[in-house]
Amino acid sequence: MAEMNNKLDNGTLSEIKSLLWGNDLKDEVFSRWTQGFVFGSDERTALVQYEGGPCAVIAPVQGFVVKNALFGDKPCKDHTQLSENESLDLLVQALCDILVLISTNGYSVISLEEEEEPENNKSQSELSTESADCNKIDMDQSEAGQSSCKRSKLHVDQNVFHSRLRCTKCESEASVRKCLRENISAFTGPSGVLLYLYSIVLTKGIEQIRNEVEDPGEPLIHGLFGHGTQSLINLLITGKAVTNVWDNDKDISGLKLQGVSRRSCIGFLSYMEHLRYCEVGWNLKNPKYPIWLIGSETHLTVLFSKDTNLIINETAQSVARKIFQRFDPEGNGFIATVLLGDLLEALDLVSEKEYVDIMVSKLDAESLGIITQNSFFEEFYPGETTPLIPKRFKLYHYNGIARSCLGNTVQYAEGEAVLHDEIEVQLVTDTSPIKLCLLTKWPTIELQWKNDHIPSMN
Repeated sequence: MAEMNNKLDNGTLSEIKSLLWGNDLKDEVFSRWTQGFVFGSDERTALVQYEGGPCAVIAPVQGFVVKNALFGDKPCKDHTQLSENESLDLLVQALCDILVLISTNGYSVISLEEEEEPENNKSQSELSTESADCNKIDMDQSEAGQSSCKRSKLHVDQNVFHSRLRCTKCESEASVRKCLRENISAFTGPSGVLLYLYSIVLTKGIEQIRNEVEDPGEPLIHGLFGHGTQSLINLLITGKAVTNVWDNDKDISGLKLQGVSRRSCIGFLSYMEHLRYCEVGWNLKNPKYPIWLIGSETHLTVLFSKDTNLIINETAQSVARKIFQRFDPEGNGFIATVLLGDLLEALDLVSEKEYVDIMVSKLDAESLGIITQNSFFEEFYPGETTPLIPKRFKLYHYNGIARSCLGNTVQYAEGEAVLHDEIEVQLVTDTSPIKLCLLTKWPTIELQWKNDHIPSMN
């Protein structure tokens, strides 16, 4: 059941714009976000990005496209031989997957109202020029992957765009998938990424997003540079618009800061962690599928593998470590002795007072008032082993900006990865950003890229 084409009231529209763009939406930033979800012809499952900024939406959608292409109900045997309809089906499923992930109560699909008949105050020549410009941008986008991945610089008036927004309400996953498929031309058209972004916001709920972000006054898109914030990225891959990438919540000097509370389908790795500006937690480094968004200082790309053996499934020990971290939010490596009973209860272990007292005398024999993480796990989870993962595997890297790719065409870069048993002191010859970023996930990784072309993260 779908409730069709309701116009957004001015109050809702104003709140969406404030949440996304702040109080000053610059035309240049809005223009860079004005593009559709378009596959390049050189790689039938790779979305093209024209300008910097919208990668915060395009890259997560790309990640879900890859998930469905490789690990869906009907995996693609050869993604280079897909028909246009098959590629669009992957796109529809990806768009649907993210809406299902973030939905709290139904779904909102945003579209544009059909243009009205020519206005009396416009000459026929002016209208013909506008029509030609709109046709030109459609043609440029449909041919994006065939040559230079360029598009027309047609100015899109943000006020006109916002005045034409309409909302269709869907109650079920089946109905939202049907709605997306029927309107897929809108999402592949000139304003498709924006329409989907607004669908995301209304499906999640404006107030709910504000409750999840660390600073409700900070817009989800940088007002000057047009880059999506980490909150926006997290919303699309985890379903929650939290600002941080560590596991669970942390108490920093009495201030509760939200992190990622569970594994996501698509993971996240960051070059900024190599620079020690952030801490990416287990949940994002170990997603359910071997697919990761890769964050540089200014751009998002996608890394993936076809090898499902790279997935590290949760064990009783790994779950226990995450719960222990809740009681040690500052990462000190210990908890207060008085919290032992609560920790045991949270782990569904014996937590009666008599038993807790016995464990306290054993784990805090010197009455220091603390219990270390190592002593706790030696007592309750002895013999913990690290899951085995392949020592050699192929990786593929996606960058949607053509000028950043080999030959100026959006294609997956293929690489061979080798994991060494130990970190050896050796002459480091590869200090590329992507290698340094992947070291935060695989500390002993060595990479050899096809054609000796190291892919760009920017």
